[in-house]
Amino acid sequence: DQYDDVKACIEANGGTTLSLRKKCAARAFSLSAAYDSAIASWFTKELGEESPVVTRVYKPEFPLKYGCNPQQKPARILSLLNTNLPFTVLNGTPGYINLLDAANAWLLVKELREATGLAAASSFKHVSPAGAAVAVPLKDVECAAYEVTPEAAAKLTPSALAYLRARNADPMCSFGDYAAVSDIVDEDTAMILKKEVSDGIVAPGYTPEALAILKSKKGGKFIVLEAKADFVPDSVEYREVYGMTFSQKRNDVVITKEHMTKKVVTKGGVDALPDAAVRDMIVASICVKYTQSNSVGFAKDGMMVGVGAGQQSRVDCVKLAGRKVSTWYLRQHPKVLGLKFKQGVKRQDRVNARVRYIEGDFTDEERTRWEAQFDTIPEPLTTSEKEEFMAKATGVTISSDAFFPFRDSIDHASKVGVSFVAQPGGSVQDPQVTTCCDDYGMVMSMTGVRLFHH
Repeated sequence: DQYDDVKACIEANGGTTLSLRKKCAARAFSLSAAYDSAIASWFTKELGEESPVVTRVYKPEFPLKYGCNPQQKPARILSLLNTNLPFTVLNGTPGYINLLDAANAWLLVKELREATGLAAASSFKHVSPAGAAVAVPLKDVECAAYEVTPEAAAKLTPSALAYLRARNADPMCSFGDYAAVSDIVDEDTAMILKKEVSDGIVAPGYTPEALAILKSKKGGKFIVLEAKADFVPDSVEYREVYGMTFSQKRNDVVITKEHMTKKVVTKGGVDALPDAAVRDMIVASICVKYTQSNSVGFAKDGMMVGVGAGQQSRVDCVKLAGRKVSTWYLRQHPKVLGLKFKQGVKRQDRVNARVRYIEGDFTDEERTRWEAQFDTIPEPLTTSEKEEFMAKATGVTISSDAFFPFRDSIDHASKVGVSFVAQPGGSVQDPQVTTCCDDYGMVMSMTGVRLFHH
């Protein structure tokens, strides 16, 4: 493919230029280096830790507008020589953070699908899930909270149902999300995405109708990635930070039902653990596997209802995610469901307004603007009304990416309806935490698998 360049250069300059010769020399040496690299890489894999050097050669695939921030230029995506990228770009121009979200979101839903046998979806923001879910039918009160009729919900395909749940775990945080779906995206799923503010999606495939809908979103700029079913990542992964290259075995542990049932340490043992709770333990544990640590996640009815990411203190994770659980529950309060918005108030503004109504801590200026969205100013949702409603919460599962070092996390989790706990165990405080769970009538499984993610 260099002949045309050489011919054009000779015709224009009467011979080759130094610049062209440098480019041709670089290509020649790169080609010979690629052969040497392929041989060296094979020996590296064969020898493992005994290899005297590690050789990795990258092939530039496409440029990026910038890295994490506009000042971080140049930026681009590269593939390991002689391998393919895991995704094909079907539409739009993905950015640096979009692709980080896509990689983590896809792995999450892929593992959920394999672990539960149900269609799965996730909603990612800044390399952590705002929500994740599997296809479990909606209750009528959930339909009301998510602005879908029971009749329409009953007709949703599994993929559409999973994404509707994932998006409604924390719809404020999901604003501008990157979505992932485990199954072929159909028209139902595309229509849900069409009305949401979202940057893109990754899935194993798309029906023609769904792809046409998604390609038209955001003025044609909506990012659509197709995951390659045959892509197998290397077992060892590498990362460069500040002149250091880190390598580790990829966290390819497969979370299964066995992790949740092999060591139930609370009263009643495994017999006290219903199938729905095992499913929610799996959902929550796979979710925290792809959440920035420290992390905990709360799940109910096959969906995340609160994710706490990136906190230095585990109990702060629980408090952060627990606040999201309370908000999720209170979105189903009759007074919240009964809010009467003015005609023309946008969907996301309604979402935000409901959350602020639940929180209730308005500034005077904010209250004026909030009240302007209603024909009749709503009566406040009082603290006693919220406490009375939350007292009925039950059946929630919490999963932690590492052990609970003290009982304080369990004490706080009890305030938001937690009945089931999944955690690795391994702390000297395990007996104290187990006693705490027994005090609250919770069932706790120790999975033996830590899931830190950085």
